[in-house]
This record gives sequence, C-alpha cells and structure tokens, in this order.
Amino acid sequence: MATRTGEAEWNGDVPHGSGRMKVGSGAFEGVYGVGSRMGSEKGTNPEELIGAAHAGCFSMALAAQLTKAGFPPEKIHTTAKVHFDQKDGAWSIDTIELDTEASIPRITPEAFKEQAETAKKTCPVSKALAGVDIKLTAKLL
Repeated sequence: MATRTGEAEWNGDVPHGSGRMKVGSGAFEGVYGVGSRMGSEKGTNPEELIGAAHAGCFSMALAAQLTKAGFPPEKIHTTAKVHFDQKDGAWSIDTIELDTEASIPRITPEAFKEQAETAKKTCPVSKALAGVDIKLTAKLL
C-alpha cells in the first residue's frame, strides 16, 4: 500500500513567524503564515490544502462509483469550502462544503445524487475527516 508524506517547517513565534509546506512528490511547495491563514496575504494554509485533497479524493471516488454503476463520467469538478472558525476559544474545522458538478451521459439527477452521496461517505479523505460535518451539493451539467 502507498504511504504519502507532507512536510512543514515553522520559524519564529505565531504572530511574526512563517513557514513552508511541501508534499513528498515535489508537486507543491508553498509558504504560509498568519496572514495567509487568517487573512488574504499571499501563501497557502493547511485548510486550503485539506480542501484540495478532499475535492480531489471525492472527485476520484465519484468517478469510480459512477463507472462501476455503468455511468462513466465525462467530467467532474468539485470545490471544497473548508470552514476554519474559532469556537469556545479554540480554532477548528467544523464544516466542509463539497460542491460538485458533473457531465455524465444517460444518468438521472436522482441516480447522480445517490452516487454522489455514496462517494461522499466512502472517499478516504471523507473518512479521515469523520469528525467534520461534510455537506454536499451535487449538480449535473
């Protein structure tokens, strides 16, 4: 089985420090800090990387689910909105909204929504984030 890695290094205190994150394959490396996490400064943050991972995993799980059911997709596009909020004095991710659109020949909207719900429950990243409320909006193009 595959083992994937990610790395991060932080330098300094939280208000003034900064860091870099990278994925083991070398496909991505980026800076992060308080400004990119809490504001709109250039850089990345853990939450958007979770969002990208979740959107990618869900899209692949949905494609596999649809193909297995006899409806191979032409295209699936998913956005994951990760809500990073302060609650009871601590920061947490309580909700992720998955918004997916897909082009799939010969499938009914009802069957598509059923397949999307199954993919949401079975995608490995959704399973890893089981403590988070994951909401899904699925739309056929």
